[in-house]
Amino acid sequence: MAVDDVDGTLTAMGPRLRAARERHGATLAGVSCATGISPSTLSRIETGRRKPTLEVVLRLAKEYGVSLDELAGTAPAPAAEPRASAPLSFGDDKAVVPLTRYVGGLHAHKHVLPAVADPPARPRQVSHEGYEWLCVLYGRLWLALGNQDLVLAAGDVAEFDTRTPHGVANAGAGGPVEYLILFGPQGERLRPRTPSASGRRTG
Repeated sequence: MAVDDVDGTLTAMGPRLRAARERHGATLAGVSCATGISPSTLSRIETGRRKPTLEVVLRLAKEYGVSLDELAGTAPAPAAEPRASAPLSFGDDKAVVPLTRYVGGLHAHKHVLPAVADPPARPRQVSHEGYEWLCVLYGRLWLALGNQDLVLAAGDVAEFDTRTPHGVANAGAGGPVEYLILFGPQGERLRPRTPSASGRRTG
């Protein structure tokens, strides 16, 4: 494998490690206590600002219960299954689907929270370095952001500095909630570009 390929593989592990941690339901502080890797190092790896060493990857793979092939993006694709007419079952944990493979700055995930029968408790909050954009695709999402409690519906968008304590939960009964997350390094911002009415290119 060429050096460039190795560098790209190591950098692309960032979003996979973050997705694995979130599926595991762990915070950066909790993983740090379990592995001995500092929260700041974990955060820099997840945001693509630091390449993980083999020792770090082995520790995290063991902690999250995932294979090295999965973290490296070389695991074979699962065999296609026939479509079922019944609703998908998500169990007790949310599903996280990475939408980007290489992280040079921004990366994206799709999250699905399962349906709930009863109103949930206030979401557990976490904080870490970075900046996040969140867009609800379906359902109603409870976003606990600092001292604020927001209920977002399909089409609603929120953006915030992830150093602010934040957490989410399904705010609606009877169905799942789906949302997209774009996550980037501290100070990163989206740059909206809107064409002029005359059709001339602007910016």
